[in-house]
Amino acid sequence: MSWNKRVAVAYARVHAGGASQGKCAAFTRMAIYAGGVNIGHTYHAKDYGQLLAGSGFRPIGSGQSPVEGDVVVIQPYPGGNPSGHMAIFDGTTWYSDFRQRDMWAGPGYRSSHPSYVIYRKN
Repeated sequence: MSWNKRVAVAYARVHAGGASQGKCAAFTRMAIYAGGVNIGHTYHAKDYGQLLAGSGFRPIGSGQSPVEGDVVVIQPYPGGNPSGHMAIFDGTTWYSDFRQRDMWAGPGYRSSHPSYVIYRKN
């Protein structure tokens, strides 16, 4: 089965809650799976970069804007969730286990700006 980013983001939209459930990696991984790619499983969101890369997702350049189907892996920040964060973009909105206000997914990420990588599969 080939990658269908539209199906992946549609899955993310339908399954996202109104607030975080602490399951960003699981929800994002399942959206990717719904889009036709089994990236495997690891516990922490911060560790999904290698699995995404192994499944054909490639980091985008720092000057590139995210597009539909892109996935962000954000590292933890001091005092925040040690698992980091993961989400998928629908072209307008970032989704994980909830509909996010922006890529940062919360005030701690927004103020700390920890390192992150956005991955894209063509």
